[in-house]
Amino acid sequence: MYVGTEFLKIKESEDAIDIIQNLFDKYYSPESEEIPVADAYGRVLFCDVLSQMDFPPFDKALKDGFAVKAEDTFGANDEIPNSLEVIDFLEAGSTTEKIVENGKTIEISTGAAMPQGADAVVMVEYCDKKGDSVDILKSATPTLDVAKKGSDIEKGKLLMEKGSLLTPGKIGVLLSQGFETVKVFKKPSLGVISTGNEIVTQDMELTYGKIFDVNGNMIKNDAISCGANGEFLGIVKDDYNQLKTKIQESLNKVDILICSGGTSAGLGDVVKHVLDELGQVYIHGISVQPGKPTIVGVVDGKIIIGLPGNPVSALMIFNVFVAPAITKLSGINYDFAKNTTKGILQKRIHSPVGRMQYQLVKIDGDKIYPIFKDSGAIFSLSTADGYVKVLKSVELIDKGEELEVFLFNKLI
Repeated sequence: MYVGTEFLKIKESEDAIDIIQNLFDKYYSPESEEIPVADAYGRVLFCDVLSQMDFPPFDKALKDGFAVKAEDTFGANDEIPNSLEVIDFLEAGSTTEKIVENGKTIEISTGAAMPQGADAVVMVEYCDKKGDSVDILKSATPTLDVAKKGSDIEKGKLLMEKGSLLTPGKIGVLLSQGFETVKVFKKPSLGVISTGNEIVTQDMELTYGKIFDVNGNMIKNDAISCGANGEFLGIVKDDYNQLKTKIQESLNKVDILICSGGTSAGLGDVVKHVLDELGQVYIHGISVQPGKPTIVGVVDGKIIIGLPGNPVSALMIFNVFVAPAITKLSGINYDFAKNTTKGILQKRIHSPVGRMQYQLVKIDGDKIYPIFKDSGAIFSLSTADGYVKVLKSVELIDKGEELEVFLFNKLI
């Protein structure tokens, strides 16, 4: 049992961000994998993609009507129509060997390939078909209502850049080009362990003195939103040997390990001591509120981050310090510093001097409302839109001041 361990490697906020990113850069490199395009929603392109064909791959009709030589329609109007012989009919997907010569036309449907000899389409609304002939009631210019081959996409051109997030629209473009597979960033695997004698899973009986685990699946899903494959690995009691065994087993399954709880300097907190034995601790405490008891270490070349047990603290620390590094490793080009909005503070904020404070807030239009709850208050997680930073030298931010709000990440 370890009692009263001091925070020996406490870091300032900016230093902690740099240390964590540098550790990620040192121990992990982005990897790629080939997956079916049909299953690529939400994934990130690992390399540039060039078009492999012209699109459309042929000149095609954009309207239902008649494929004509434009010169055969010159001067046509309602009073003096130009009459042409109809020699065939083309539906989308069908072709013909017949050639449109002067004085002739082929009836055509939207999407059908233009027949040889025709250079325009006269919409059916401006035509009056009479058996094997049609009166053209309006002049057409060359290429009218015709999509030329390659007019949308030219073969060999840059289609999408590395780092593009594959949305339904982008997947549609890849499918139109005939791509069956695509190379994407491989998702880093991240596991979450919840520690504590007081927590139980939702399928267990909630006896007096126990609480349901929040952090395990909450942090797992936040990691998924950052592009990782997240997995909740279960609960471990505040027991040195149990936690040590669980960490060793988990490192065989995942690239990155998050431990929630058991990180402060109090009685029964053992994460720090397990990491000291198994590897190296780089951060033991960050000069912020909430979230001071945060640990960052490396074991067997894999990063382990110990988050505070209080849910608000855990979510805040993950978003500020961990999420940017995971998104970068996942290939997601996302600037957390620019995911902000501004508004007017509606209630004053008091802050302890000496530590950076991250104050949860709710936004209503251009109004900012601080959420004054302790870090263990669960409901604030569902109402907060983001947070404001209160510098460690600031003791009071008064009502009416304009502030920048850092919004919680919504990546995928």
